[in-house]
Amino acid sequence: MRAIPPVLPAGAMNRTGQPAFTLPNGFHLRPWRPDDAEVLVRSCHDPEIRRWNRTDPLSPDEARAKIAHWGRRWQDEQAAIWAIAPSPGAGPVGLIGLADIDLAGGSAEFLYWLLPEGRGHGAMVDATVRVSRWALDDLGLHRLRITHSVANPASCQVAAKAGFTLEGTLRSALLHADGWHDEHLHARVHGDP
Repeated sequence: MRAIPPVLPAGAMNRTGQPAFTLPNGFHLRPWRPDDAEVLVRSCHDPEIRRWNRTDPLSPDEARAKIAHWGRRWQDEQAAIWAIAPSPGAGPVGLIGLADIDLAGGSAEFLYWLLPEGRGHGAMVDATVRVSRWALDDLGLHRLRITHSVANPASCQVAAKAGFTLEGTLRSALLHADGWHDEHLHARVHGDP
């Protein structure tokens, strides 16, 4: 039987500012900024992002409000959302984050997307690995999960390449614009290779 890890105290996440990371492929993870709003607006019109994420079109003001909301969710220790950018000063080409953070329960769920100019470079796998290391090793969470429609092979490949074990299929668990989808559940736990 495994020892029960200590419950992470409030403040375990927000005691410092949200970190930024450089990925092995040269991409960067950083917090979203108000001037990234136009990229967020554009993401809501990308067919692939719209297909796999429940996104409604956003105005620039709504996008700035959403970015501010992500900052508050960091402070409240409920989510950690990063922009994926090709260089530190460049605009984002994607998003990666942890939602449903449960410090006491030691878990969180990934969410991510890439615009066309960010696809095909391995950025999402590298970002998923880096955020996983931060969440498991630095923050101290125990279990991370990725869920996606079984009809989305790109997300399945990201999860597998990032070391997330496929644990099973949840039947009719995810509602997309075209109806209910079966959903794959992948997970990585502290101590996985």
